[in-house]
Amino acid sequence: MNELFNIKDYVVVITGGTGVLGRSIAKYLAQNGSKVIILGRKEDVGNAIADEIVKAGGICEFMKTDVMCRETVQKNCDEIMAKYGRIDTLLNAAGGNMAGATIGPDQNFFDLDAEQFQRVLSLNLTGTVIPTQIFLKPMTKQGRGSIINFSSMAAFRPMTRVCGYAAAKAGISNFTSFMATECAKKFGEGIRVNAIAPGFFITEQNRALLTNPDGTYTQRGQDVIRQTPFGRMGDPDELCGTIHYLMSDAAKFVTGTVAVVDGGFNAFAM
Repeated sequence: MNELFNIKDYVVVITGGTGVLGRSIAKYLAQNGSKVIILGRKEDVGNAIADEIVKAGGICEFMKTDVMCRETVQKNCDEIMAKYGRIDTLLNAAGGNMAGATIGPDQNFFDLDAEQFQRVLSLNLTGTVIPTQIFLKPMTKQGRGSIINFSSMAAFRPMTRVCGYAAAKAGISNFTSFMATECAKKFGEGIRVNAIAPGFFITEQNRALLTNPDGTYTQRGQDVIRQTPFGRMGDPDELCGTIHYLMSDAAKFVTGTVAVVDGGFNAFAM
């Protein structure tokens, strides 16, 4: 049974690994024996995370990237393959939002900035497609690999305000289903594609939206808690078990699914 969940020596690439969620996941995977490569734009932050993991006895390094630049991501992949010889798991955690792609309480749909809407779509959705194209190639040669995309509660429920972000995350859920079939039919059952849909976790991206400067919840934060049966926000560490499962042999017959980790938010009806 323990071998089903064994991820020791897995080579794991995490895009957007310098964020709150990516950092927590990287530490957990390294603690469980994986060799972790963090890809991101924030060089100082990424190197600090990698150094912390290495000092704790794990294997980790940071590579600067731009998930929207195919040449840069390809260079990252080439360097990883030259050093480690394989890629076992890709976590597509890169993404984000922009003010112009949201609709504030005092705004309406006509205030939406179409250019920023497109940029949010590109960052989240195309920023998942490009790394998938590049890191999938060595997996097809290996005949084995796991890709885990990051969806969102916004993909399931049409939340107010986050118009662009929700559209992008809905696209990622659909893309996950498409790629699961594409990979299984054309490259064999050894390659699996799934997604994780986190509920509400406090990150740098949403902190000001969900909490006040004194740490209390904003009205939106209170609305989230009211609709979450667990009655709280998630802890970043609470994503790690689901990711561990999806990338391990314990899930070798699991593909095309979006695993919800939300304290019951998506199940709430009234």
